[in-house]
Amino acid sequence: MNFIGHGVQEIAAAMADQAKQLEFVHSSQFTTPVAEKYAQELLEFAGKNFAGGCVYFTCGGSEAIETALKLARQYQVEIGQGKRHQVISRGQSYHGSTLGALAVSGNKRRREMYLPMVREFAHVAFPYCYRCAYDCTDGCRNCGQEYAADLEKAIEAAEGQAAAFVFEPVSGATLGAVVPPPGYLQTVAEICRRQGVLLISDEVMTGMGRTGRNFAVEHWEVAPDILVTAKGLSSGYAPLGAVLVTKRVVDAIAEGSGAFMHGFTYNSHPISVAAGRAVLKVLRREDLVKAADGSHAGSASALLRVALETLRECSAVGDVRGVGLLWGVEFVADKANKKPFSPELNFAGRVGQAAAKRGLMVYPMQGCVDGVAGDHLLIAPPAVITREEIGWAVEQLGEAIEETAGGK
Repeated sequence: MNFIGHGVQEIAAAMADQAKQLEFVHSSQFTTPVAEKYAQELLEFAGKNFAGGCVYFTCGGSEAIETALKLARQYQVEIGQGKRHQVISRGQSYHGSTLGALAVSGNKRRREMYLPMVREFAHVAFPYCYRCAYDCTDGCRNCGQEYAADLEKAIEAAEGQAAAFVFEPVSGATLGAVVPPPGYLQTVAEICRRQGVLLISDEVMTGMGRTGRNFAVEHWEVAPDILVTAKGLSSGYAPLGAVLVTKRVVDAIAEGSGAFMHGFTYNSHPISVAAGRAVLKVLRREDLVKAADGSHAGSASALLRVALETLRECSAVGDVRGVGLLWGVEFVADKANKKPFSPELNFAGRVGQAAAKRGLMVYPMQGCVDGVAGDHLLIAPPAVITREEIGWAVEQLGEAIEETAGGK
């Protein structure tokens, strides 16, 4: 979540200054200069795909996903495609904790209890090269096309009712920083355009420089219709999320009913928006996106990648994967056949506990293999992490893994 580092005084100062001027107005009736300025700066940060577009500020990722889902539905209604209401997503994905976001999430553990309360749409298979179901001898390009074909089949099975496809460019905690194979996202984008389905990029975790690009989709030159971001947007200094919308979607609503039928009390909260604007200023001034770009020798990302690769020597580590400053480590009971640990062992959770005893915080998860089995953890340090801190952190993690494996 935190990308710029903790205790940056100018963020707190910006929030305090805004609070002294205006702490709150209801966005259904008013706007504020800080929201208008920040929206424009954020659109510029997102690049030419969002030129002439709009931003809808929320209090976090789940609210932003809810907003994007409803926006996709209204867009289809506005252009005369009222049958389109289904939102297709990927298995083992995670898009938020509210019921709408949970409906398009594929994570079994987080959905199971609430299934009677959610509207079910199609979940398609996802590219996961470590456990790929297809031929990966060509660097996974072929398997990427196979998985993209699954999306087209799901759209066609919806019989004209598919409104949008929502995806994480790089998977978050529930799959552990899985990076898509070459060509996959480009083909997905082309399928959505051809089929009249909006492309929603969930960059709650991957946005705002985390992967070494302003937004992760830029790695594959994909231009989504709607982009959702949060977490790094304010670096945790205030609750904040945002939905970035292209001009095409904005114009459809403006020329149709003229208003987006949606809203939360604290949309565009002035103090949160002021925090986000100050974070963006620091991010740009300190060139922190470059720090997260692994192609730059000596960058935090490059150093982290090299250090994490040493964990492959651990007996219980099956895979190390990621990009920028978003990495995952997957654990296995048997490296030769990639057999996962029994879920009851809670191997990743125990690694997390052993790391915490050493002063290191990581994000342990289970379910990456089939939604229940499969242990992994997520690593996402701030861009200001130093060479010495990286070395220490990876050393502690390696010791925590070996301690846990020794006691299994």
